[in-house]
Amino acid sequence: MSVSENVSTTQAEFKKALGNYPTGVTVVTTFDKQNNPIGLTVNSFASVSLDPLLILWSIDKKSGSYPVFLEVEKFAVNILAEDQARICNLFASKVENRFSQCKWEESERQLPLIANSLSQLECKVVEKIEAGDHIIFIGEVLHIHNEDKDPLLYHRRSVGAIPASFYE
Repeated sequence: MSVSENVSTTQAEFKKALGNYPTGVTVVTTFDKQNNPIGLTVNSFASVSLDPLLILWSIDKKSGSYPVFLEVEKFAVNILAEDQARICNLFASKVENRFSQCKWEESERQLPLIANSLSQLECKVVEKIEAGDHIIFIGEVLHIHNEDKDPLLYHRRSVGAIPASFYE
């Protein structure tokens, strides 16, 4: 077996393993230099610290949004609710003007927020870390808004609600 065959096999197994790990779904948003809202679906999201409040997420360097996020000093993490699968798919697509196809508003901190999200975390960038073919953003949470809803989950390339049997 050649090295490249071994790498692609390992990458396929890696994707299979992590695709079987259920996660929540977010849409990370910001404004570009022309004040156009930009956003993408992200499931590589995690809490980092309670003091100070820190979160992280990562973006593929090949993403069309990558150059914009590399330049910004703030972003919002919109944690999607169980009824927002369409929003998840919209921001995961290559559709041009995604924000024209959903409800959103500009926050007091000048960030685009997706309407009806489970939670919204408005953050300032505190660190960017090179990590292979991605950049990891660490953000300090400046403002939080929560709704009393259930989350949207991602598992095996599908999205959906938490099954009621989960709580039995």
